[in-house]
Amino acid sequence: MARIARLSDVLINKIAAGEVVERPASVVKELVENSLDAGSSTIRVDLAGGGVDRIIISDDGHGMGRHDATLCLERHATSKLRELDDLFHIDSMGFRGEAVPAIASVSRFSLHTAEVGADVGTRVTLEGGVDPLIEDAPPRTGTVITVEDLFFNVPARRKFLRRGDTELKHAEEAVVRLALANPEVGFFATHEGNELFSSAACPEDPRERIAAALGPAAHPHLFPVEERRLGVSVTGYAASPEFTFPNARGLYTFVNRRYVRDRGLIGTIQRAYQDFLAAGRQPVVVLHIDVDPIAVDVNVHPQKLEVRFSDARGVQEAISAALNRMLRAAPWLGAGADPNGPGGNQPRDAAHYALAVERFLTRAQEASWGAPLPTTLDAASGGAPSHALSGAPGPMVGIPSSLPFGAVGRPPAFGEAQPQLNEAPPPGYFAALRPMGLLGGRFHLCEGPGGTLVVLDPHAALERTRLTTYLRALDDAKGPPAPSLFGTTLEFPVQVAKALVEGREALSRLGVDVEPFGGTTVALKTVPPGLEGADARSLLEALARALPPKGAALDSVTLAEAVRVMACHAARKAGSVPLTDAQLRALLGELDRADFHPPCIHGTVVVLEMPLLELERRAR
Repeated sequence: MARIARLSDVLINKIAAGEVVERPASVVKELVENSLDAGSSTIRVDLAGGGVDRIIISDDGHGMGRHDATLCLERHATSKLRELDDLFHIDSMGFRGEAVPAIASVSRFSLHTAEVGADVGTRVTLEGGVDPLIEDAPPRTGTVITVEDLFFNVPARRKFLRRGDTELKHAEEAVVRLALANPEVGFFATHEGNELFSSAACPEDPRERIAAALGPAAHPHLFPVEERRLGVSVTGYAASPEFTFPNARGLYTFVNRRYVRDRGLIGTIQRAYQDFLAAGRQPVVVLHIDVDPIAVDVNVHPQKLEVRFSDARGVQEAISAALNRMLRAAPWLGAGADPNGPGGNQPRDAAHYALAVERFLTRAQEASWGAPLPTTLDAASGGAPSHALSGAPGPMVGIPSSLPFGAVGRPPAFGEAQPQLNEAPPPGYFAALRPMGLLGGRFHLCEGPGGTLVVLDPHAALERTRLTTYLRALDDAKGPPAPSLFGTTLEFPVQVAKALVEGREALSRLGVDVEPFGGTTVALKTVPPGLEGADARSLLEALARALPPKGAALDSVTLAEAVRVMACHAARKAGSVPLTDAQLRALLGELDRADFHPPCIHGTVVVLEMPLLELERRAR
């Protein structure tokens, strides 16, 4: 009796599913990659039950005729390979022809597609990969694939899936990776009607896509990196050392548009930043490495997450050169000098000097009281630096007298904040400061009353004064001050546009005039003084989230969050360049008149103060 038998196609597909379909995120990745290979300009992902109950991928690509729609369900049927040599010149996302039949074999699967200009479309439905039902369907643009009840016929696999929210996070991350790799394609993802990710195509400014993925706070910190060598091109964006994460979730590397998780690439990036980051912080970098397809093997991992370069050292050297050029120039410090020209190393020296000063202050405090400076990070920014400084020894502005000297926390990294809320400085404190210079191109050094060194953060100071101005204008019976003319039109996602149009009355109370301009386009007519040069899109998106519910009373309580948003954006615009002496003097005067009790987005304290006598005693 024969011991060896041929496996059935159904069993073969289920075995393949074990390698290709690990979880709902794997389904999302494989099907969206097929949509990209189909030339789609917009891709939508709709999930239910964390992706286990339902996944719908719809695109506007070139679609398929009936023959291809049927053949794509057969194992190793693909449009991306023809000959053996093609395997060594792969320039598509998928190529093995395993994903679709594997997914169909472990789900209730349906496909609706049509070729461009076809009079009739095709719908294919099947359960568990068997007995496909092929029928006519209305013609449509592109393809819609629905995957329901994943692993319904493989209970042993299904029970190893995580909770729905965990699987959802993995699926969302799969969308983010593909969206970062393809900024020229619009990506929209929802879960049971709730928006997960929304980003229109942005080929002109990929930073918008990165900000959509990592949060709008990332946008102003992103700087381009580029290095082109024979056979390898490295492009992308890297964040300044002031914007970091506590883990590596902000590190993305793509090889020929394919997300890869390569230890050599990640290690190269981390080494480039090692002199600029505090312990426990990770850089934010999105890099695209483009090489000749023949110089990289993408067929070394079932999920194509790993690759093998023919010249791995050359790729790593190109990445190192690209990042080192940006970091040496230190553009986040506002330096315009050529890093290779006279004085080109000054920005980097300034950053290292500021870091050294801060480390010295920390050591002095620890020697005095045996504990590091208390540190509080802005949780909303994912661990990114806030914009207020306090917590140094001595008579500290804004620090409650009850705060114990032994408050535990790690030593602060360069630029990080230690805000203590709802404490006002003594009257006339800021007017008494004597400006002495600029630290790191950002912080203003002043001599304070009684012989103290005071470091002032201009962004936090500007945010505090703008918040006071906008709140007082809101409470003024005469209404907001005369707005500034500002004409532009912007297209938003449906939810944002709807919130802005429905909140027109609330925006008007704030001095912001918007009008519907057709579809999801909104016209911005006027803004309050101080916001003329702000990023209009970022401002309106933030205001849309901060507006009170429809029908709520429009007063300083319900509009407080929106006012904080305006203050932050006004400070961001005004604080983009160093202040002149006259501007600094005017700002110090405004701070003495400011109200320090209402909370800002980035805290309320704006200075770090250190007694010079204590500094001198500990420096011996």
